[in-house]
This record gives sequence, structure tokens and C-alpha cells, in this order.
Amino acid sequence: MFAVNGYGMESADAPLAPISFHRRDPRPHDIAIDILFCGICHADVGLARGEWGFGSYPCVPGHEIIGTVTHVGDAVTRFKVGDRAGVGPLVDSCRTCGPCKEGFEQMCDPGFTPTYMGPDADFGHTYGGYSGAIVVDENYAVSVPAALDPARAAPLLCAGITAWAPLKHAGVGPGMTVGVIGIGGVGHLAIKLAKALGASTVALTTSPGKADDARRLGADDVLITSDADAMAASRERFDLILDTVSMPHDLDAYMALVKRQGELVMLGTPDHIEAKPLSFVFRQKRMSGSFIGGIHEVQELMEFCAENNIGADVELVAIDQLNEAWARMIAADVHYRFVIDMATLPSPAA
Repeated sequence: MFAVNGYGMESADAPLAPISFHRRDPRPHDIAIDILFCGICHADVGLARGEWGFGSYPCVPGHEIIGTVTHVGDAVTRFKVGDRAGVGPLVDSCRTCGPCKEGFEQMCDPGFTPTYMGPDADFGHTYGGYSGAIVVDENYAVSVPAALDPARAAPLLCAGITAWAPLKHAGVGPGMTVGVIGIGGVGHLAIKLAKALGASTVALTTSPGKADDARRLGADDVLITSDADAMAASRERFDLILDTVSMPHDLDAYMALVKRQGELVMLGTPDHIEAKPLSFVFRQKRMSGSFIGGIHEVQELMEFCAENNIGADVELVAIDQLNEAWARMIAADVHYRFVIDMATLPSPAA
């Protein structure tokens, strides 16, 4: 075991504060990573505060981790010391069920092991990336191309793969029209990725004030969803719509925008949604959901982003600014992702 400093919570209602804990010594298939940057995901708040119905404390959040490999186990084949590696929302799975064998570890039948607050044989539960280092099996890490800015690449490990997986599963490419509802942490990356895949890309928003920024991100057009005439003119316009909104909302108006036999994919997690079957049954439209992606999909995303110069729009924060960053994120006061600069973390000896 070795000591690591980080920031965490002693209970669901405690503030984030300095914390010291231990990581396991690397095993034959493990790599140790000194963390350079860790993205701040909205899920960090819900999980750490027990809003998702479970929790283990003390909690060290963080699952958008980029760092430098400092040690490789004797059986490691994919990494060497000095490589840049990334770790996303999961650090293990059963490895034997159908989804795991097919490369979709995020859908592991018994359940994957989350990067933090998951079961851990050594320390009771896992600890995340708001910390100086992590140890992980090489099969649950991805290689981060040198062409990627590591700070801008960190959010790709959760927000990015959340957008990428449904785009790839739908075969998005030239000749298709993709709509993105919500221009936030996931939505702004969905716009960039859909555009880079060659699709005509449209941002859907209730706010006309976001139109210019949506176009800056790569949107070919902006549809103001509060404009009844514009919505009527866009009827059955889209092959695919990605819905990133996590507030309860009515889907009927959006399903009207989906082409015959097209698809709307839910990426947000509202408490409830409303949709009348008649809005999609007669035209064989599909409503589905998607959740992060398998390790091979994350690796594919990293390589695609390196080739196409894609990264998240980020604001770097020092680790002692975490409580302020969480408050601003909850208030939607970020464009579009906070990332912790781990150079601001005191060393274990401090």
C-alpha cells in the first residue's frame, strides 16, 4: 500500500476537503498512474451526496482521469512507464458475462466496479480521481494519444464517450442529420463529434442566446425549440436526436422531429419523461437510451479526437476550489466542463 492525498467527503452532507488514503501496490496486470487532470462530472455530485440511493464513505469522487504511467506490473503489455493513460467511470467488471466478452463492460450483467464508491477487496470501496494517483488493471485504462491536450481530453472519458457511443451505434456519417438537445457538458461534445463524423448537425435549445456558441462548437444550424413555427418546419428532419437533458420534459414535440424509422436516444437521466406512443408508433420511430461505453469504444474515441483535434471546452480549477466549482456546475455556470489541475494538490509528505 502507498499513501495518496486527495479531496473527498466524510459523509453525504459534508463539504469536499483534503483527505489522505491508500492505494494498493500494483499487481502483475496493474499500472500506477500519477494523475495530471481529472474532470468534474455532474454525476460526481449526485453520487457523492447519496442522491443515487447508495454510497460508501469517505468518498473520493472523480472518473475522468488523465495521467502519466509511473509503474507497470510484470504482466502488463499495453503500457510502459512514461505513457499517458486515462481511466473513466469503471475500473473492473466480471469479464465473463456476454457484455464483457463483447467489449461492453459498462453493461456487465453482475455490474461493473465504479471508479469510486464501488466494492473493493483491499479497502472496502474504490476511490476516484480527485487525488494524486490511481492503480488500475491495464484492461480498464486507455492510451491517450500525445496529440491530445490532456486537460481537454479528461472529459472525453465520461461526457465524450456518452455522446460518442450512440453516434457510432447509429452509423452517423455524411448524408445524415443529427440533432443535439442541450448544449452542456455532454451536448457540446456531441455537436463536435457529430460534425466531425460528417453529419449535418443541429443544436436544439430553448435559449436563442446560445445560438452563436452552438455554431462556434460546430453546429450547422440552431433550432429554437420554443419557436412553434421553426419546430413545425423541422418535422421529421432528423435521422438521430441525442437528448442530453436531465430535467423532466415532454418528448412528444421532439419525437415529431425524428424521421420515419429514425431514433431519439436519451443520454440525460431525468426523474421522469413523458411521451405518447402515437408520437412514434405509426412511423416506426425508436426511443432508446445509452450509457457511457466499453473500453474499446473509449479507445476509439480517443484516437478519433486526436485525428480531428477535438477536446472539451474546459475551465481549469485548483483542487481547493472544488466546492465552488460544484456550486457553479449545479447552477450551470460553466462552459462546458471543469477540470482539476492536479499540480495544485499537495504531495503526501506535505
